[in-house]
Amino acid sequence: MTIDIKVRHVTKPGVNLFRELGFAPDEADRLQMESQQQINDTKVLKEQLMVELSRWIADNHLKQADAAEILMVSRPRVSDVVNMKVSKFTIDTLVNMLSRVGKPVRLAIG
Repeated sequence: MTIDIKVRHVTKPGVNLFRELGFAPDEADRLQMESQQQINDTKVLKEQLMVELSRWIADNHLKQADAAEILMVSRPRVSDVVNMKVSKFTIDTLVNMLSRVGKPVRLAIG
């Protein structure tokens, strides 16, 4: 008879995940810093897209329900945009929403 035991590891908040995975301390710190920078960059980009969507809603004097119909999303999704809940959206979703209202997105790499 064989018994399978599954071990579940939970990394505590604030811990360097790369150290937990066994990377050397210097490498783990570098990877952690790079990862955090990518997360921050993504958050800033999402915020910019959400500001544009919110501005479009305000400029067109739309209620969230009306904006939702045009954007082809639910009213709570529009609320999430207006309230800048960046973690609830992918960049693709926000770009698609802007495209639906005639605001094409261009990416410039600096």
